[in-house]
Amino acid sequence: MLACSMAIAFLGSTAVRTIQEMLLAAAAAAAVLSLHALLFMWFFNRNGSSGFSSSSTAEEVTRGVDASGLTAIVTGASSGIGTETARVLALRGVHVIMGVRNMASGREVKDAMVREIPAAKVDVMELDLSSLASVRKFASDFNSSGRPLNLLINNAGIMATPFMLSKDNIELQFATNHLGHFLLTNLLLDTMKKTARESDIEGRIVNVSSEFHRYPYPEGIRFDNINDQSGYKRFLAYGQSKLANVLHANELTRRFKEDGVNITANSLHPGVIATNLFRHNTSLATDNPIRVFLKSLAGLVLKNVQQVSCLSSKTQLVFLVSLN
Repeated sequence: MLACSMAIAFLGSTAVRTIQEMLLAAAAAAAVLSLHALLFMWFFNRNGSSGFSSSSTAEEVTRGVDASGLTAIVTGASSGIGTETARVLALRGVHVIMGVRNMASGREVKDAMVREIPAAKVDVMELDLSSLASVRKFASDFNSSGRPLNLLINNAGIMATPFMLSKDNIELQFATNHLGHFLLTNLLLDTMKKTARESDIEGRIVNVSSEFHRYPYPEGIRFDNINDQSGYKRFLAYGQSKLANVLHANELTRRFKEDGVNITANSLHPGVIATNLFRHNTSLATDNPIRVFLKSLAGLVLKNVQQVSCLSSKTQLVFLVSLN
């Protein structure tokens, strides 16, 4: 953020207006980090108490883990950190079900994984999280298959879209990021509980949230006003959906403990990374000088996909390492 501030001072007020929304995103994500700790990790790359650093990759933190016999569903697995999460799970022997909206892209990703990992067990299933009907069909098809389910990674998401409604006439970010995953989790819970009970292996649900959960609308989640177009703010709506992800995981954890269910639910902020999550931000849609500068800066300070995989988080690593 210090570098961003210096850049703003140099570029002037016009640049500030041009990238206002992008900087709001960066400021919100960085506000909760200690600048000194962040700089220390960037420049010295010192491992923390877990034995890993902010630049550790999913392959590194899962090295030596044999997770064969487990089954995982990863949503949004056809791009970004979803793809890397699915790839490393497959590398460690997990049977991975890729839940994807675009089946052609999903098959291409699967084919690439199998070329790299000939023994990989990977299936692709259609899943459009903005459609409750699609979520119900996916869950029904999976449950009917008789497969076990050890790990559910609710990764798919969209960010800072213009105001749009889903197929079910619900604000698109809330529908995709929260409601679709909420319904999917609920429909798969019986299968997960059965798997945990019969295998005696702890199940794990991971909601990929964001530090943006700290920056929703002032009143929090607008339960009675989700579809208010006149008051819609794209980044606040994103924060609202990410807050819902955190609350969902917290409530699942409470219920699992209360009922003695051998499943753990976590929400995580995977890190700050420049992915196609920013594709709806029109100020970054062209190769203007400001965008080129910021992209270059991002390449120096942001994590890459391998470092941001859901498996790189210490809370998720515990699940796999505990198997050995």
